[in-house]
Amino acid sequence: MGQRVLSVRHGNEPKDDRATAWLTRSGYFVDTRHPYAGDKLGEPGDDLAATIIYGGPFNVYETDRHPFLREEYRWIDACMAKGIKVLGICQGAQMIAHHLGAWAGAPANDVFEFGYYEISPTEAGAGFLDAPMTVCQSHFHTFDLPSGAVHLARGENYENQAYRYGKTTYGFQFHPEVTKTGFRRWQDQNSDVYEKRGVQSREEQNRLIALHDARQGEWFGKFLQDFIGRAA
Repeated sequence: MGQRVLSVRHGNEPKDDRATAWLTRSGYFVDTRHPYAGDKLGEPGDDLAATIIYGGPFNVYETDRHPFLREEYRWIDACMAKGIKVLGICQGAQMIAHHLGAWAGAPANDVFEFGYYEISPTEAGAGFLDAPMTVCQSHFHTFDLPSGAVHLARGENYENQAYRYGKTTYGFQFHPEVTKTGFRRWQDQNSDVYEKRGVQSREEQNRLIALHDARQGEWFGKFLQDFIGRAA
C-alpha cells in the first residue's frame, strides 16, 4: 500500500480537520494541493494510497469560469481508473457525481443546510451507517446519484447524503471531517447565512455540536480505518 494521501483543497483553512489528523497519526504522508491556486495534481503513482477531494465554494459545473476544475476532474478520473481510493466531501461528492454523468447544482426546495442535521442509513447502507446520526452540514447545492452508485444515507432535506461507486469511491454530502474548532470558524466566516431558509441558529448549532460531535468523530475514524486501513 502507498504511503501518500493527496488532499485536494478549495480554500486556505488550517489543516485541523479529522481526516488530516487521522492520516498523520496513522503514518501517512498528507500531500496537500490547491488547484484553484495553480497547483497541479500529477499522476497517481504506486505511492498513492488514496485521495480526498474536500468541500468548497465552487459550482462543480462551471469549468469555463473555473478552469482548474478540469484538472481536478482529470485527477478524479485517473484515480478511479487505477482503483485508487477516492473520498469526495461536499463539493468533492458533487464533483464525483457530476463527473459520472449525474446532475449537480442548486435544489428546487431552496433549503440551506448549515449546522447539525440527522441522516439515516438506507437499506443498502447497513454497515456503512447502522443508525441515524446527526452530522455537520454546510451546503446549498446537491447532486443526483450517478448511475450504478449505491445510495448509503439520506436526510430529511436532502435525499442523497452518501453513496459508494464501485469498491473504491465514496461521496459524502456531509462533513464528518469538521471538528468543533473548524465549525466555530465557519460560524464566524458565514454570519450572513443565518437568515437563509433551513439554517439553524448559532445557539442551536452550539447545542447540537455539544451533543453529537463526539459520535460523528468516532464514526469517521472507523470509516477511515475500514476504507484506507492501517492502525494508528
